[in-house]
Amino acid sequence: MPRKLKVRNCRRIEGERLFKPSGVRGCELIIEDLMLDEFEALRLCDYDGLSQIEAAEAMGISRGTVQRLLGSGRKKMVDVLLHQKGLTLHQPAEE
Repeated sequence: MPRKLKVRNCRRIEGERLFKPSGVRGCELIIEDLMLDEFEALRLCDYDGLSQIEAAEAMGISRGTVQRLLGSGRKKMVDVLLHQKGLTLHQPAEE
C-alpha cells in the first residue's frame, strides 16, 4: 500500500480549468489531468525560472520529487499538444 502524500505548498485554483484545442468538440476529446503539484512545479521552474532546489524549498518537498513532477507534467503537456487532447488542472479534494 503506498504511503500518504506529503503536504505540498501549491497555489489554490478557483473553479474548474479546462483547456481544449479549437475546432474539436468537447464530447470528442480525450481529457488529460494535470495535477496541481505538477502545475506548481512547472510554474516555479519553467515560468518563474527557479532552480529545482529553490522550487523544492518553496513547495516543501525534495528536489527529486520536483524533478519527477516536472517530468510527468512536461510529458502530459506535450502529449496534449501533439494529440489534440483537452487538459484540466486537477486539484485534489481536501481531506
